[in-house]
Amino acid sequence: MTYYLGIGSNLGNREQTIREALRLLDEAIGKRVSVAPMIYTAPQGFASEHEFCNTVARYESALQPMEVLARTQAIEQQLGRTEHSTILPDGSKLYADREIDIDLIQVFDDEGKEITINTPTLTLPHPRMNEREFVLLPLKAVKLLEL
Repeated sequence: MTYYLGIGSNLGNREQTIREALRLLDEAIGKRVSVAPMIYTAPQGFASEHEFCNTVARYESALQPMEVLARTQAIEQQLGRTEHSTILPDGSKLYADREIDIDLIQVFDDEGKEITINTPTLTLPHPRMNEREFVLLPLKAVKLLEL
């Protein structure tokens, strides 16, 4: 399967944290095929004085999406992430600063067909990817590396 993972950080040594996340993903997920250059963006969905560093990486893996999700969440915890977004009573999310964030953006099966999943723990493709320039720009860059 082909995985496109969005990786971001806005606390601490952001670039080093992302490099460490990539190293851990290499060990836990499979073969890293490519990674987009890191970009810096303002936080989206919440106010913070800390700018985000973001990238997208492409991985090839024999793992199923729920297995990859579990492994990415374990890596987030290992790198210091203590909590995820808070769901408010109206159903919206309250975001906060974070050491690391690893999101499954898109997944394709071995024939190149995009996988769709809609569960309480995982939605594919990522439901807000088209609203987020910090995902779209590196995703486009990493896909251009494939040509």
